[in-house]
Amino acid sequence: MFDFGVKDVIDILIVATILFYVYKIMKESGTLSIFFGVLAFIVAWFVTSVFLQMELTGRILDKFMNIGLLILVIIFQDQIKRFLVEIGSHRRWRFIHHIFKRRKAGGEMEQKTWVSPIVYACISMSKSKTGALIVIKQSVPLDTYENSGDVIDASVNSRLIENIFFKNSPLHDGAMIIDGGRIKAAGCILPVSHDENVPRQLGLRHRSALGISQVTDALAIIVSEETGNISIAYKGKLSLRLSPTDLESRLTKYSESILDAD
Repeated sequence: MFDFGVKDVIDILIVATILFYVYKIMKESGTLSIFFGVLAFIVAWFVTSVFLQMELTGRILDKFMNIGLLILVIIFQDQIKRFLVEIGSHRRWRFIHHIFKRRKAGGEMEQKTWVSPIVYACISMSKSKTGALIVIKQSVPLDTYENSGDVIDASVNSRLIENIFFKNSPLHDGAMIIDGGRIKAAGCILPVSHDENVPRQLGLRHRSALGISQVTDALAIIVSEETGNISIAYKGKLSLRLSPTDLESRLTKYSESILDAD
């Protein structure tokens, strides 16, 4: 008979919670098959080493585990970073966060002022079929991607957004990054998603938007150069052909989530 107590229940719940978060992030980043492959390898290692006590096979798998963990950390450093952010930004821990960090006065107004200029700019660019890619930061730092473009650091303005993405502008091919109600950089290079489920008719902007949403918690807005359709990529999912009302509604909710995270 197994001696099963409260400590064992807590142990199982902790492991189950970690696996759930890892599964969730892997699914959003399009690397779910790798997650199942690693999980199968861990199960095989546990069975051969603990239950069957196969000494030779167990030692070989032990060596693979030691090296494999280091390789996984290197390969999935963005996913690990996001996993830690997911845990740290959970609502149950926010009271601790607020103890150490006070919200700035007028912070709510500052966050919501950027919604309307972005919506107006997207409507205008949609009508003229001007391609655009706008990334709005939440919790995960985007310094690496900001440094790949040109620093602007200007307040969010619909005319400025349209001028940056104008077809003859040198920055129109890259992404714009917005942080804290300010345009931080433009012409930025983003990671491209290789998710096979993405429709083939969608171009590099959509794949880049999906890529940044898979490795960070940022929201990306895409205006198609071919069709003028407005789309959003968030948490590894694409929402296509949004109306201006839908866009404004989603950005408003997203701005509130940024305030909660702060």
